[in-house]
Amino acid sequence: MPSTRRYLLTAFLSLPLLDAAKMRAFAQATPQLALTPSCDDGDELTLEREAGPFFKPNSPLNRDLHPDASDGERITVAGFVFDNRCRPLAGSLVEIWHADEHGDYDRDGLRLRGHQFADAQGRWWFNTIVPALYPGRTRHFHFKVQRSGGRLLTTQLYFPGEQKNVGDWLFHDSLLLEMEKTKDGLFGRFDFVI
Repeated sequence: MPSTRRYLLTAFLSLPLLDAAKMRAFAQATPQLALTPSCDDGDELTLEREAGPFFKPNSPLNRDLHPDASDGERITVAGFVFDNRCRPLAGSLVEIWHADEHGDYDRDGLRLRGHQFADAQGRWWFNTIVPALYPGRTRHFHFKVQRSGGRLLTTQLYFPGEQKNVGDWLFHDSLLLEMEKTKDGLFGRFDFVI
């Protein structure tokens, strides 16, 4: 087991940009940082999902959301934004919002909401908490992703092994996070292809 989420994030950020042919070899050689199936399959775009009733515009430029829910289980969620030819999309907008540790969304403020822009290699990450389950839904994060001048992708990412995945009508296994447990929480990985 890797020591911490910071260790995995540092390893992720130190990755050189890999072309599609090298991605599979890297994923096999480094299982703790397995790449999600994404643009290495060709033109598979990330599946769209609805925003749900709790989206609010104008989230803050913030990747550290965990102080908003200090009692929640910590997770770092990270990945790349690629086009369908595996080219990194630097400067892409990546926005997240999700329920808190009690299954509630902040309807009055901007708690557990944030956005950022992918770095020069198309990388993004958020430090947040694992959202609690709430009636009618499985555990999930909401995302909006948009390349400069491009179409807006709205989707949701899900947790592997959740019993409620099967009964959630929005769930799709192509939207599963790759998860790694560490000593101080979870590390989730997903690459958006837009």
